[in-house]
Amino acid sequence: MSIRASIEDLRRFTTLLWRPGDVYELRGLVRANGQQHVTSGFFDDPEAFIRAAMERSGADDGCYVTVNPIKPELLFRAPKNRVRRAGSGETTSDRDVLCRRHMLIDIDPVRPAGISSSDAEHAAAIDQARRVRDFMAARYWPEPILADSGNGAHLLYPIELPVNDGGLVQKTLGALSRVFSTPALKVDEKVFNPARISKVYGTLTKKGIDAPERPHRLARILEAPCK
Repeated sequence: MSIRASIEDLRRFTTLLWRPGDVYELRGLVRANGQQHVTSGFFDDPEAFIRAAMERSGADDGCYVTVNPIKPELLFRAPKNRVRRAGSGETTSDRDVLCRRHMLIDIDPVRPAGISSSDAEHAAAIDQARRVRDFMAARYWPEPILADSGNGAHLLYPIELPVNDGGLVQKTLGALSRVFSTPALKVDEKVFNPARISKVYGTLTKKGIDAPERPHRLARILEAPCK
């Protein structure tokens, strides 16, 4: 049985993410016949973004979005508000980002590559994300989006920094990893770059075979600040 995208999560996510005039890239990874290719589209219309994400959910192995707004000129790289197969150099690079508006904390269970997490691993990552959130709150960080990434957990914090942040985001992730990474769970230290992509909440995450022991799941928003 196929898992349908959640329009409720998609609408909530775009409401939290988008400001008037913003442009974001929707990106997908597709594996077929032993090969992988990328789908990509540049959007300034949240409703068109939602429709495209719903169409790609399940068709792609995962749907992703740039966590920071990108230059409006990228709308002219391809027909805007539409997804197409992307060639080399046709996705967002760090130099295409306008500013840093979000910091992603990605907590993932340690497991072999290319498989989904078990229910126990999945739950442990979400529990660890709550502990990270409490740690950050005690240090006066604002309330983040707490999300289920499909295999682990995300915290998406609002920030206001230039693209060249002097390494602040990288240093913060490294410090959190030293405190919260364990042999079973890792805080990803590599997600600091401005053009970082993250899961589109409300869409299906597919890694490996969909099995009861390691199922495919929707990425979902669990808790978020009101907007």
